[in-house]
Amino acid sequence: MEQYTLIGHPLGHSMSPFIHERLFDMAGREASYTLTDIAPEHLAGEEPFLRSLQGFNITIPHKMEVIPMVDEMDDSAKRYNSVNCVANKNGKLVGYNTDCDGFTMSVKDYPMDGKVLLIGCGGVGRMIATEALRSGADLTIGIIPQNKELVETFLAETAETMPNAKVQYHLTSEIHEKFDVIINASPVGMFPKVDACPVPDELIDQADYFFDVIYNPTKTLFLRRALAQGKVAKGGAAMLVLQAVRAHEIWNGDSYTQEQIDSIVHDMEETIDAQNAGK
Repeated sequence: MEQYTLIGHPLGHSMSPFIHERLFDMAGREASYTLTDIAPEHLAGEEPFLRSLQGFNITIPHKMEVIPMVDEMDDSAKRYNSVNCVANKNGKLVGYNTDCDGFTMSVKDYPMDGKVLLIGCGGVGRMIATEALRSGADLTIGIIPQNKELVETFLAETAETMPNAKVQYHLTSEIHEKFDVIINASPVGMFPKVDACPVPDELIDQADYFFDVIYNPTKTLFLRRALAQGKVAKGGAAMLVLQAVRAHEIWNGDSYTQEQIDSIVHDMEETIDAQNAGK
């Protein structure tokens, strides 16, 4: 039986086995998907174990630290200097970044070449900012004061790699203009602090498309406010499932219908909602 795992620390509860086991079943493939908690100081010593697998996923804090272990980097991993998926290709470990695929596939119907507001500039925020700029977005990044140095570093790097990119930043509290798309890449609104919203109502009133990387709760206050106005709004469950779908394409060339993908997203959201209802 093929063996796969997710490495990280601390792992705690993860939806990854739920998603990947469903994808293996749908492809008619006998495989196991486990969680492997590895403390940072022990990562290098786990290389023989990881090389024995057909593939594995990586989450915090190992996405950069695993790079010396891989033999080859896909362009997606080079772009972000971050690996969240490794495939064992005839004994050679190849690193990929499928987070970007999960995001771009989630918003494929959004006008990402329009005016885009992104809240947050951490790891996932930087990835989303880069993908938005690659799509031709006129991008504004909304930050809290303590992230000023972080966003200025990103803008300096972007000026070198994409000199024609249209990107600026402001404190979120000082942003009042109209946007086509608003994306939350901050933890504001995440369970259990579900009564927080990353932007004021005036910004939600003026935009048409919304995306939140948070998947717990499945519908954040940010998304609920947009949906109440009949706007297009998606949560992070789809992104999580789609990055996993991309991993299966890489590992085994398996493909899935939209109906199959939607069923996993639906079941994942139902599972999360049921878990939250019991707390």
